[in-house]
Amino acid sequence: MKEFVLTGKWSLDELDRLMNESSIINEAGKRIAFLSNQFLGVEYKESTLIGDMNTPEVFVINLEGMDCFTFIDYVEAMRLSTSFNEFIKNLKRIRYCNGIVSFENRNHFFTDWVVNNSGFIEDVTEQLGKQKIGSITKILNKKKDGTCFLAGVQPRARTIKYIPAEDVDDLVISNLMTGDYAGIYSKEDGLDVSHVGIIIKKDDGIYLRHTSSGNTHRKVTDEEFISYIKNKPGLIVIRPK
Repeated sequence: MKEFVLTGKWSLDELDRLMNESSIINEAGKRIAFLSNQFLGVEYKESTLIGDMNTPEVFVINLEGMDCFTFIDYVEAMRLSTSFNEFIKNLKRIRYCNGIVSFENRNHFFTDWVVNNSGFIEDVTEQLGKQKIGSITKILNKKKDGTCFLAGVQPRARTIKYIPAEDVDDLVISNLMTGDYAGIYSKEDGLDVSHVGIIIKKDDGIYLRHTSSGNTHRKVTDEEFISYIKNKPGLIVIRPK
């Protein structure tokens, strides 16, 4: 198996120290806040992973640039690690079903990430949304015209629960926790979410820490969450265990 590693602004020793330091933070959400804070300002970069139906999968660590999904991959794998070597093992477990590095086994969808990592994270969307929950069964990876978003990935049925944006009220906001992984529900056929990030609560409000592809940011940044979610279709919330 080929590997491709870029550690960005950190040396291997610095990454070892970072994960060792974070491991003494007992609360999962606070540990995620501490780790994700280190990524603020890192450049947005799409398509950093290598592999498709015609190209053998390469195990990639790229801390120089990342999209919204690889960002949460790295943070969650670091949360479970005390060293860079542990991080490598945990990233394989987080990114791939059963930790087997291949394009077919990669968690291409946010809800794949949840299903295949149930030992580390759990979907708390229903718990937060209660009777206001939306529910829909989709064929993931299957577009409206019947073609696939990702060639070589088998479409599969999945029931998706989400909180409609208009129901993300004060009670839901108060029950969100720092370190929750937020998925922005997508109405599009074949997709579960359009974007992902991390909930961060501060003294002055609640934020979405995410890798923004918008022209004004194009980096890991904190964005005020309430105004961000307002015009989106809905919210899926995944909580670290």
